[in-house]
Amino acid sequence: MNKIQPDLGEVQETLLIPLLGRANDARARRPVLNDARAVELVNSIDYDFTRFKGMSLPGSVLRTAIFDGWVRRFLGDHPDGTVVELGTGLNTRFDRVDNGRVHWFDIDLPDSIALRRKFFADQDRYTMLAGSVLDTDWFDAVAASPPPYLFVSEAVLLYLAEEQARTVVAQLADRFAGSLITFDTGGTLMVRNQDRNGVMKPVTARMQWICDTPRELESWGLHLIETRTFAQPQPEVAKTWPARYRHGLPLMARLVPSVIKGYKLNLFRLGSER
Repeated sequence: MNKIQPDLGEVQETLLIPLLGRANDARARRPVLNDARAVELVNSIDYDFTRFKGMSLPGSVLRTAIFDGWVRRFLGDHPDGTVVELGTGLNTRFDRVDNGRVHWFDIDLPDSIALRRKFFADQDRYTMLAGSVLDTDWFDAVAASPPPYLFVSEAVLLYLAEEQARTVVAQLADRFAGSLITFDTGGTLMVRNQDRNGVMKPVTARMQWICDTPRELESWGLHLIETRTFAQPQPEVAKTWPARYRHGLPLMARLVPSVIKGYKLNLFRLGSER
C-alpha cells in the first residue's frame, strides 16, 4: 500500500500528535475513545510517529473526551444545531458524536484540509472548509446553517499570540453573539516548559499564548460557563474512563497540583450576556 506523505506547515504538523494518541488508545486493553479510524489513518500516513513520546499522548485523548462531552451536552439540548470545529486536523469527532441531525463544519488551513480530504468526504450535514481561525471569510457558510452554534477549538489557540487569540474571540463574538465556544488554555509553567515535553521536542511549532486564569478572559467579552482539568472532567465523561485515570489524576492533582491545574479546558458563551 502506498502511504500518504503529509505536507504540513509547522503548527499543522502538531495535528499528528493527537492522531497518534487516539490510535494508541484504540489499541489499549481499556480504551477511552476506542477510535479505530485513528489506527487506520496512522497506518496510512508516511510519517515517523515514533518521534512522539510521553504522557501528552494519552493526555490528548483525555482532552478530546472532555471536548466530546461538551459537544454531546450541546446536542442533547440542541439536536438540530450547528457545531464548528476550528482547527480540526484529523479529528474524528463528527463520527463519534453524530446524532443524525446536527450540522457540522470542520475548518482548518488549506494544507490540513487537503490531507483530511484524502480520508474524509463532505456529506449532507458535514462540510469541510479551508480557512484560518483568524479570517472571517467562512463565517457566511456557517451562518447559513441552523442556530444555535457551538465552536470547538482544541489545541489551536495555544499556538497563537495572545492578541491573535483575542482577535479570534472578538470576531466570533461580533458575528455569533450568544453562541458557545470551548477551547483549552495553558498556564505559565506548561508553556514555558514545553521544550521538555516528549511530543513537542520533534516539532518546530511552539505554544505562545499563556493564560493562567480563564476567568480573566471575561474582559474579552466572554462569559465563562465551566472550566475543567484532567482531574475534574464532566461526571458523565469521568465514568467512561479507566480507573487509572478516574482515580489517578485526582490524586496527582493533590500531590503535584501545578502539573494538572496549569492546563484547563473551558466552555464560554460569546458575548458578556449571561
